[in-house]
Amino acid sequence: MFWEVGQRPTFLLSLSPMSHPIIAPVLDLAGPLAQPLGLEVVEAVFHTDQAPPVLRVDVRRLDQADTSLEDCEKMSQVLEVALDQSGLLANAYVLEVSSPGVGSRLESDRDFTVFKGFMVEVQLNQPHRGKQTWVGQLLRRDQEAVVLSQRGKSVSLPRSLVERVDLSNQSPDQG
Repeated sequence: MFWEVGQRPTFLLSLSPMSHPIIAPVLDLAGPLAQPLGLEVVEAVFHTDQAPPVLRVDVRRLDQADTSLEDCEKMSQVLEVALDQSGLLANAYVLEVSSPGVGSRLESDRDFTVFKGFMVEVQLNQPHRGKQTWVGQLLRRDQEAVVLSQRGKSVSLPRSLVERVDLSNQSPDQG
């Protein structure tokens, strides 16, 4: 496997022999925190190819109901405190808590706040700078634009051109 200059591999929960050493202790920490919230941790990924690196933890409800934004938000809050207290991640990082049960379309201001830092796909109603579909890490949405990060560079997409914004499973280097 080859990476472009300046890129580093993404490490996935024990599906790869190159599993990042932080994954096991993060899972050990996150599992007991999820249970009182009625959740279980199903996967963790540490994206070291981003600045700052992104730790994504996927959760689902124990009762098999759809995992809500509120579930992800609660888990994010308790895990963030525990990670900070544990010292597992000494340097800056972005924590993402998500679930396959969360709808992929971002619509409300709250959606854009909760999913800040997540990978998204933005579909425009007409091309902007030669492209009609943009993929990147969501930085923010304001009155004027949806702002993404692509390989560390900020891209501002005029909100008047935005048709829809969906969560994306693409890695940052595919944007």
